[in-house]
Amino acid sequence: MSSSGRSPSFGRVVWPLAIAETIVWASQYYAFPALLPAWERDMGWSKTELSLAFTLALILSALLAPVAGRLIDRGQGRRIFVGGALLGGLMLALLSQATEIWQFFLIWLGLGVAMASTLYEACFAVLTRSLGGQAKRAITLVTLAGGFAGTLAFPSADAITAVADWRAAVLVFSAAMFLIAAPLIWFGCGALEGYAPDDPPRPSRRSGEALALLRRPTFWLITFTFTMIGLEHAMIIPHLLPLLADRGVADQAAVLAAAMIGPMQVAGRLALLAGERHVSSLAVAFTCCLAVSAAAASAYGIASLPGLIVAFVILQGAGIGVTSIMRPVVVAELLGRKDFGVASGMVAVFYMSAYALGATVAALIWRIGGYDSVLLFAMAASSAGAVSMLIAWRRAKAT
Repeated sequence: MSSSGRSPSFGRVVWPLAIAETIVWASQYYAFPALLPAWERDMGWSKTELSLAFTLALILSALLAPVAGRLIDRGQGRRIFVGGALLGGLMLALLSQATEIWQFFLIWLGLGVAMASTLYEACFAVLTRSLGGQAKRAITLVTLAGGFAGTLAFPSADAITAVADWRAAVLVFSAAMFLIAAPLIWFGCGALEGYAPDDPPRPSRRSGEALALLRRPTFWLITFTFTMIGLEHAMIIPHLLPLLADRGVADQAAVLAAAMIGPMQVAGRLALLAGERHVSSLAVAFTCCLAVSAAAASAYGIASLPGLIVAFVILQGAGIGVTSIMRPVVVAELLGRKDFGVASGMVAVFYMSAYALGATVAALIWRIGGYDSVLLFAMAASSAGAVSMLIAWRRAKAT
């Protein structure tokens, strides 16, 4: 129960953080794919070089997630969250001045540090620490808004580069971090402090105690589950247009399918918001695994039955959209809320690493066996994740 004994005021607490997260994701994450063609065209750097910088940023973000989580567990959430937003704004401002590839790499490493303190893992750790069992609804609303980050980033980048250049677009993203995201985070976290429990779970004093969760089979079971879901999504989405072309889908239909993945994520989150009281979190997480596995199977069958593209879009979008909510919720339910920031951060190390490497893994498999093999591998990975989630679920019911 919160210290005030009241349910959180979502207008004062959640919506500022939801808007801030939308801007954070648009400015720091989706800015890369939105501006990639402009960088490749104007700077003469290869797609491989540019993508490697982004991959390294994501990996660094994953590795630093437990550190950020540890500080949030110790009550430093407001400072970490706001500091990350300010660092992200600064790095984006520097990015607008980059002229050499080594500068581009260094700046993206700085953005990796900022992302560790500002993306969903940090936000969810802050919400869970203050709201406890009420955090699930808040997390759902934050991700509901965050689902529009790509919708914000791509048209904005395109419109600005059309009248100016990519440097101007990056400066606009930087300004949004400084002037909108950081103040909203400061305000939202401040309001959230009023709902903190009277006796919040005390974090372990020593890092070794917090990392004892690595000896728990349940930790590895749920980590494997979400890592496999992340791998499936990261293997398919970056290759989606050539993958669909390989299955005989026309260019315009493929672009439409790709554009609908985001709205389906939002639709999945809305469905969860409507039905969350009637189904357990573990059941939802298990269903997410089945959904993305069925999505890969649907993509595999498009060549024979073109109508399966609709099933693919719905299942892939809704499955991955709800997964972003279920990851922190399942971690809290199965591993407890003590040291939640560290636990969630450790799960993110594997999940985000798989997310960062998925496109490369898919490319290597494609070289060997084409996109049929890519889809079969993605299907097998997410199915294995479903089995792991089922085992974790049964262990939880047995205790």
